[in-house]
Order: sequence, then C-alpha cells, then structure tokens
Amino acid sequence: MKADLKSVPSDQISAGPKLRKPSWLKVRAFGGAEFNRVSGLLKDLHLNTVCQEANCPNRGECFNRGTAVFLLMGPVCTRNCRFCNVQSGKPVPLDSQEPIRVAGAAQRLKLRHIVITSVTRDDLDDGGAAHFAEAISAVRSVLPNATIEVLTPDFGGIDKSLRTVMAARPDVFNHNVETVPRLYPRVRPSADYRRSLALLKSASAYNRIIIKSGLMVGLGETVTELEQVFGDLAESGVSLLTIGQYLSPSSSHFPVARFVPPAEFEEYRSMAESAGIATVFSGPLVRSSYLADRFVSER
Repeated sequence: MKADLKSVPSDQISAGPKLRKPSWLKVRAFGGAEFNRVSGLLKDLHLNTVCQEANCPNRGECFNRGTAVFLLMGPVCTRNCRFCNVQSGKPVPLDSQEPIRVAGAAQRLKLRHIVITSVTRDDLDDGGAAHFAEAISAVRSVLPNATIEVLTPDFGGIDKSLRTVMAARPDVFNHNVETVPRLYPRVRPSADYRRSLALLKSASAYNRIIIKSGLMVGLGETVTELEQVFGDLAESGVSLLTIGQYLSPSSSHFPVARFVPPAEFEEYRSMAESAGIATVFSGPLVRSSYLADRFVSER
C-alpha cells in the first residue's frame, strides 16, 4: 500500500491555509418536513443530540430518515478534546427525567435501533454510568423489541461503571478510540489510548453484546500506525469498526492534515478486516453512529 507516503505526521502539521473541502465531502443543505419534525420533537422534549452539538455533516440525512443520536447529561463536557465541537466547561446537574424523555422520543420516532451517547462527566463518581443504565431501561420499557446501542466515554477507567452499563444489557457497546496513540497528547489530552482499549476488552467479556469502536483519519496519522490500531482493536474484542474523515469544526480546533480520498478508505477497510475485525464501515462521511441501524442489521 502506497498511502503511507501521503500521511503526514502531526509534528509536521502547521496552522497554514485551510484546506479546501473536496467534492466528496459536500452534503446537501439541511431542511425538509421530516427534518423539521425531528428537530421540533427534540426541542419540545428538551433533548440534546450529538448530531447537533457535534455539528455532524450527516444530520440532515439522519433527521430526514427520522433518526437521531441522543446525547445524555447535558451539552457541556468536562474534557476539552481538540477535535470535538461539543462545548467544554462546567456541566449541568443530571436531569432525572431525561431517560424517560429519551424513551418517549424513541417511541414517537418509532425507532428500531436507538443510539445513546453522552458528554464525558468526570465530575460524577460513576462518570454517568447509572444514567446510561436508566436510559437503557426506560427505552426497553416502551420499545422492548428495539436494539439499543450505547456510545460511552471511558468512565475514567472505573470498572464498576462499565458493569453498571452492561447490567442494563445494551445490544451494542461502543467506545471510540478516535485516533492513533501518538496523537492523543495533541488531539485528546485527557484521554488514554490504553485505558480505552482496556474498556473495550472488558466489555468484550460480556456475552451476546457487539463491541464497536470508531476512528477518524486525516489528522496526521500514518498507515503503519493505523495498522497497529486495527490489530489492537481486534485483540480487544472489537467486531464492528467505523472509519471516517476528520473535519475540523473551526480554526481553533485541531487542523485537518489532509482529506483522504474515497479509494483509500477501501484500503483501510481491507486492512482492518485482515487484522481480524469482522465488520468495517469505512468512508469519508462515515461517523460512529451514522446509519447505525443498518450497520447492525447487516452483520
């Protein structure tokens, strides 16, 4: 594979002119009757979504499909990752009624697959694990035949928090490693690559639960580093992986090193599958929760 020569190590990235977004990353403007219906429902129920807070380029498509990814525990994160558009600062107190409202929204949207994520809450003793469990239980009570996917933070490496979430029996456990370990100090300084792998490995010990993770590319990683991550994820029990293009939310965030061509994403998919990951969805606009219902059903 010759792509290694195209990958630029992050220590060679400068804050130079902003790269022009290529045609394969352009999406249609948001709007439409279904988009407005979903937006209105979320507003009426006072619910946050990662679609909106992270400024996801796919939210127009997803909202028009009648789907959304619920963001628990408020719109403010206790960490300040340089790739993320979610606001960092002092978080709001937990809302005990939020899990019930999430369940109500999922029921009204007639979802067959529900994705629940959260901001990172290092201010909470359990990192918000009990709140996740309550949301899973609330959704199960109104949609017993739906599948539920949780995309959790690392809970500070507290195993008890993971046990709390897993006791609620989600169908898919997702935790994103996001990037290669060399870039962690610059891209997500409060996280720890090995801690994330340990969380995934612990989750994989639970029966009948799909273990999932996600990666961004275009931050300055090399192909050799990606190969190592693919192997690490496979060894940690990950059977479902998403790979997508990093898009910098603003000039104050980590810069895009390069836009990866679509054909190269196919090479990454092949590499990850060869490393032992059963199902890999790789493409410029692929995101951790993008078309998650289809990805699970296609396994």
